[in-house]
Amino acid sequence: MAEQIENIRGESGHGGNIYRLAEKLGIQERKVVDFSASVNPLGVSKQIKAEIRRHLKYLPHYPDPEAKKLRKRLAQYHGINPETILCGNGSTELIYLITRALKPRKVLIPVPTFSEYERAVLTAENKERRAEIEFYILKEKNGFEINPDEFITDLKGERDPSPIAPHSSHSFDMAFLCNPNNPTGRLLRREDVIKIAGAARDLRCYLIVDEAFMDFCPEETIIKYVESNPYLIVLRSMTNFYALAGLRIGYGVFPQDLVERLKGYKEPWTVSSLAQRAAAVAIRDKTYKKETFTLLRQEKRFLEKNIKKLGIEFFPSDTNFYLLKISNADEISDGLQLKGMLVRDCSDFRGLDRTYLRISVKSHKENAILIKELTQIIQKQKTNTENPDSDRINK
Repeated sequence: MAEQIENIRGESGHGGNIYRLAEKLGIQERKVVDFSASVNPLGVSKQIKAEIRRHLKYLPHYPDPEAKKLRKRLAQYHGINPETILCGNGSTELIYLITRALKPRKVLIPVPTFSEYERAVLTAENKERRAEIEFYILKEKNGFEINPDEFITDLKGERDPSPIAPHSSHSFDMAFLCNPNNPTGRLLRREDVIKIAGAARDLRCYLIVDEAFMDFCPEETIIKYVESNPYLIVLRSMTNFYALAGLRIGYGVFPQDLVERLKGYKEPWTVSSLAQRAAAVAIRDKTYKKETFTLLRQEKRFLEKNIKKLGIEFFPSDTNFYLLKISNADEISDGLQLKGMLVRDCSDFRGLDRTYLRISVKSHKENAILIKELTQIIQKQKTNTENPDSDRINK
């Protein structure tokens, strides 16, 4: 079993693969408790479920390829022009679409962050040359926070080049920001993002701000600033806050002159009719949002209090997950998996190592089970460390 668990950890790539763990343990998928995917513990709202049931009769028909009704609703919700909105099969589709259409030559990416930015840049077709990527390193000693002035300095190419990654001759034409950042959970305040976006505009560098988790702190969005900045792109996802990971729905807000260009590279019908209906209902469900914020406040207090008691270091989070640092993180991950619980091993994030785990905030019952299992694993490890022969004797 230890070998099987190692394979699960090594092949994960992203969180949320309950299917592989269920297969390895020989249990039903519904019995896996998934702390690796940062999805709202309330699950899909009642309003969305009812809307999906009403629209099952339309499944024989192709979905609207332009998602006009959904874009209209999103435009009303954000107070923007619907012609600046493009919907996708999750925001990840749009990340790849952007790099495929704009073909950047040199890209700046903070790390650690969502790995698909780097992969999208490297896999984008560019017959002339492969894009160069440079990394803005987020430091643990600073809580993995972005310093906007330092980021702008890097964007301008004014930082002294290191012997490991010297600057090339041409300037950046694209940069990514995940805000709040995944996997650190840290939010860069709106005024700081606007400052970076202004610098990117002056440099004629496209700034892609991925607000996949922004629904957890909606007052910090910069969506409305896209209209006045021809180099600003904002992406949003319905996966995490609205628990629609299985339906795959996201959208982007673009400078209007880019929309038709991007459509030329986009596959048709990537957003299903059910996903379009679910998203349109989700953004209007005020009761669900209120219940979400109430639950998260309570459960984040519970988790922080108990994680501290266990002596595990965690980083303050502005969203629904925490980055943990603990020396035996891989052993803890394996131990939890044997109990049918998934946490996110962060060793495959550039800039992190095997001492980091990410856990999502779930229901109180599930959070309590996690703390109980963590306590048992840590106590057992402590006992084995203090008395190396204890495990052999127990066997």
